[in-house]
Amino acid sequence: MSTCSSSSARPLKIGIIGFGNFAQFLSKTMIKQGHSLRATSRSDHSQLCKQLGIPFYRDMSAFLESDNEVVLICTSILSLSQVVKPMPFNSLKRPTLFVDVLSVKEFPRDLLLQVLPENMDLLCTHPMFGPESGKHGWQDLSFMYDRVRIRDEALCYSFIHIFSSEGCRMLEMSCEEHDKLAARTQFLTHTIGRILSEMDVEPTPLDTKGFQKLFEVKESTVKDSFDLFSGLFIHNRFARQQMQSLEEALEKTKRKLQERMESST
Repeated sequence: MSTCSSSSARPLKIGIIGFGNFAQFLSKTMIKQGHSLRATSRSDHSQLCKQLGIPFYRDMSAFLESDNEVVLICTSILSLSQVVKPMPFNSLKRPTLFVDVLSVKEFPRDLLLQVLPENMDLLCTHPMFGPESGKHGWQDLSFMYDRVRIRDEALCYSFIHIFSSEGCRMLEMSCEEHDKLAARTQFLTHTIGRILSEMDVEPTPLDTKGFQKLFEVKESTVKDSFDLFSGLFIHNRFARQQMQSLEEALEKTKRKLQERMESST
């Protein structure tokens, strides 16, 4: 993005598909920055949008006709295909920048390249934070992006500037590299948290600092839906290897303990 300076960033017309908790969280900062928003969603968020001063569209064709410069896709991972495949792209009035914010990256990249008209730009992103971790601001929180198909550099820059101007740590990397790293961090964290939840782990009077951190992992991960966790596994090809490695590590640890127990008797 070296061709643009911060002074060239400008307010954008951004349409949001999927106005759930995460989209609502992002929209508050976008509104504060002066961007013009409109939204559509399978659930009825018309009252909330009215409070925020955002037009809410029930009809996808009308939404796409509303002259968006950027279409921000904030659906769940599992519902992405059924949302974007039937979209009437012929309703778009101009070449548009499509941006996704899903927690996996190769899957939306490949699907959107398949369904988007050739003249539409595509930016794949992952804000590595949410309503809880970002409630006091986005300073030093990570924002990953991959400029998959970009011709309008100024428009792409203005969108990325939404995050860089808030102090995010900007990470440009390929979708493949993201998924590889995310399987070893985000997916592994969610898996450990879900395992602890299945064990009904709760605080005790004897808790160590280490256990308290584990309990925090359990509590934070179960706040996210099981659909999100499922999506991290189903649509990140590296997650399956990570799950296998976790199972193998558990078995290896059990064998070592068994061998030590047998040698001590």
